[in-house]
Amino acid sequence: MIIAPAPLGEMMLPRAVLDTDKTNCLRCGPCGVGKEALYLGGRYIERRYYLPWREVKRVFKRVAMTSGGFSGKGIFGTLSFLVVQYGAGKEKEFPFKLEGDVDKLLSAVEQEHPNIPTHSKAAEKKLAAAEAEEKARYKAELSPRAQAAAEELVRAQKVLEENTSAAEAMVSAAKQKRVVDNLKPAYRVMGALFAALGILLALWGAYGLTAHSRYAGIMLLAGGVLFLFALTSNTLPSRWTSKKRAQADWDAAVAAMERRLAGEENFPVPARYAHPVVLRRMLRVIREGRAEDTESALAAVKEDLRALNASVTVSQKEHDEVVAVKPLFLVSDYQ
Repeated sequence: MIIAPAPLGEMMLPRAVLDTDKTNCLRCGPCGVGKEALYLGGRYIERRYYLPWREVKRVFKRVAMTSGGFSGKGIFGTLSFLVVQYGAGKEKEFPFKLEGDVDKLLSAVEQEHPNIPTHSKAAEKKLAAAEAEEKARYKAELSPRAQAAAEELVRAQKVLEENTSAAEAMVSAAKQKRVVDNLKPAYRVMGALFAALGILLALWGAYGLTAHSRYAGIMLLAGGVLFLFALTSNTLPSRWTSKKRAQADWDAAVAAMERRLAGEENFPVPARYAHPVVLRRMLRVIREGRAEDTESALAAVKEDLRALNASVTVSQKEHDEVVAVKPLFLVSDYQ
């Protein structure tokens, strides 16, 4: 380890312990979950700081949105932060590019350190109220058919929760496929034009430097900025913007899930929808008396997800569930 992480709080760990722990930590975006400490990203360097677990009081996700989400309307267009409360009332937030990385980190903290809260105090109150409201909608008694379906879903959910890597790989592939499929040809053309213009300006600037031109530095800088803008816009032809590649990744992820479920007879959902959240929502539908079997429950879940869009008010729990699984249904056209 060339650069040792700096302590964010007052406690420090020996360099030898940090070297091993940081190297082997679970990487989640710019942060990481180690055995000895929580590693947090700096402005330019990933996992630049650390907090021994004894100092961590609470970690949770904070989502800033263009319109709504947890506190209003909308479920897309989010900017996610990891908020860490530590020491004597101190708090610091760390931005993430991908919300899934925040969820991955929080899931690891829940498993490894169940004593550390992973929701803000305000969110805990809202979640408790939402859970009480949800349970109030449950039927007091289920029919034998519905009870059997509920038990089947609970068993299937446990199977998926034993190892969620295949399910998360499907979600990741589905999200990328959605991005690529919705990338308009005009954006690709604009990205290529910006890239070409950036290269030309950079070359012009480089030539101007050798000729001692007055504006050579400005041209070189402008060209670099334009090219980087085109590069980060994900509009240039590449592996990440190839529809063929995105489809192949999605097919491979579904095939991996099919292999994962090869030994499970009569699994209640197709492999492309095999995610713990999907089964959880199906179980909720049955307990509310909206379906008597797994087939009807899956149909109800599809209708619920289809009805959710940027104009619908959702809770934090609903937001997290929808963001987690709706891409699976969108790329499959709800079939």
